[in-house]
Amino acid sequence: MHDYSLLEILAAGFTLALAFGYIAHKCRLSPIVGYLVAGIIIGPHTPGFVADAELAGQLAEAGVILLMFGVGLHFNMDDLFAVKGVALPGAVAQITAATAFGVLVGAAFGMPLGAGAIMGLGLAVASTVVLLRVLTDAGVVDTVHGHVAVGWLVVEDIVTVLALVLLPSLAVIMAPGASGSVTAWDMARALGMALVRLVALWVAVLVVGGRVVPWLLSRIARTRSQELFILTVLVAAFATAMGAAVFFQASMALGAFLGGMVIGKTKLSHAAGAEILPLRDAFAVLFFLSVGMLFDPVFLIREPLLVFSCMVIVIVVKPLTAALIITVLGYSARTAFTVAVGLAQVGEFSFILAAAAFDLKIIPQEVYTVLVVCALVSISLNPGLFRAVPRMEEWVRRRCPKLWAVMNRRANDKAMKPAVPNGEVPDSGAKFAIVVGYGPTGRMVAKALRENGLDPVVIDTNVDTVNALAKKNRWVIYGDAAKREVLHAAGIERAAYCVITVPDSDTTVSAAAMARACNPDVRILVRARFLAEEPLLRKAGASGIAFEEAEIADGLTKLVLEDVERCADGNCPVELDGGGVKV
Repeated sequence: MHDYSLLEILAAGFTLALAFGYIAHKCRLSPIVGYLVAGIIIGPHTPGFVADAELAGQLAEAGVILLMFGVGLHFNMDDLFAVKGVALPGAVAQITAATAFGVLVGAAFGMPLGAGAIMGLGLAVASTVVLLRVLTDAGVVDTVHGHVAVGWLVVEDIVTVLALVLLPSLAVIMAPGASGSVTAWDMARALGMALVRLVALWVAVLVVGGRVVPWLLSRIARTRSQELFILTVLVAAFATAMGAAVFFQASMALGAFLGGMVIGKTKLSHAAGAEILPLRDAFAVLFFLSVGMLFDPVFLIREPLLVFSCMVIVIVVKPLTAALIITVLGYSARTAFTVAVGLAQVGEFSFILAAAAFDLKIIPQEVYTVLVVCALVSISLNPGLFRAVPRMEEWVRRRCPKLWAVMNRRANDKAMKPAVPNGEVPDSGAKFAIVVGYGPTGRMVAKALRENGLDPVVIDTNVDTVNALAKKNRWVIYGDAAKREVLHAAGIERAAYCVITVPDSDTTVSAAAMARACNPDVRILVRARFLAEEPLLRKAGASGIAFEEAEIADGLTKLVLEDVERCADGNCPVELDGGGVKV
């Protein structure tokens, strides 16, 4: 029988991945779905071309290393610290709930405790790729909802990494038939050894490597050789992965993750990420292909109840747990819906965890297969479910007003409390400004006002934003700036300025007109998208208008002229942006 070569596997795998990835994209699904389908087609459980599973598995290991290296490279603890009050307890509670249900489902189908726990943990972890995609498409990445979702996912990633660390030591405990002969001392010793190895690996990579790798990268960067720079990044990824496995008996995935963290702290992290991205994406495709190859379509017929039970964990248990915790912690229903639906899927970390557990003989083939099925279904459904979030909110608001009130009660109570120091806006002797809207533009305006001696009083309709500012002891009012009562609470009669930063023209006109009616002397500065909106805004009482059209045109023109002047002597800058030139 003919043995297909590496080139033949790559050709067939990439071709099918391209075809089905494109189809998935046109269907507004994640390309991951297409890659998994391509893997099923070239797998041993479907007719036609059958790839070499062992060779594909080795390629998949390279994919895991580069995936985890990329995660470490862009790992940002700031995302977690910003929402640690909700993300940390919420993610831990959700993971605990999903794992507990996984154990129950596994026990119902005759699986040992360890297999059920790994299955539940695998179902608990969502896909970074899918979540960021749906948040970006919905334009909510930079909102409170998006920050909570991303922070939540960071905690899930950390828990999964810890699980990968502990798996080799716990294999003797969790493997089928081992629990009866393992004592409490054996468990404590296994955990202790795992922690010792983790600390040693952490010191070796982050402390020692944190000194050597940046020095090496800087030396290589000075050669201006792109090939050597790429090779250095690959060495950091694969050497730390292999070193973790050989010297510390840890997973290669963990070693790659720590290697990525080391480079992520250097000034060359962005360049490293840009160079490694194409290779990471290509090997990630091979990883998902190898996962798909393990899927047996007959499994759906043989174990429909197991698949259904696991999908209930993903689609029902995880979202309900997330929504409940977010509501109890005082966030709005919008945040609860966004996070709950965004995390209702199974991602790439689940496969990495399952692969490690399968190699250690902790889980049977059925667990791996059910994770693949749940990933296929949940990733396919998630973009559509996320687009339906506004309709879900509206349905609950209209059909279940009591539930809606309960979901928003704590958030509204927190927002409606005096959210300014001493319950008052700046006293009559202070000069202050009102900032309407606290998006990216509003944050910059408020910061500039504070730096120049003007106390900003923020008005915003996002209760999560109001609560976040209140925790920082900022001047903030919850409500619609077009309402006289809200402007009065913000002190419009004594304000020197009213800066309206929201992009919606109708809201801006209404707020400007009311502010002018309340205080004929206040300076009203507004934001507008189009020059054609000027007459309406002037009529509403705007003193000054910043037009996005004009600002972009002026900024781009200035950038072009500066670049022409700087490049006249042939010494062009490396990088340009709207704020000037970066060399």
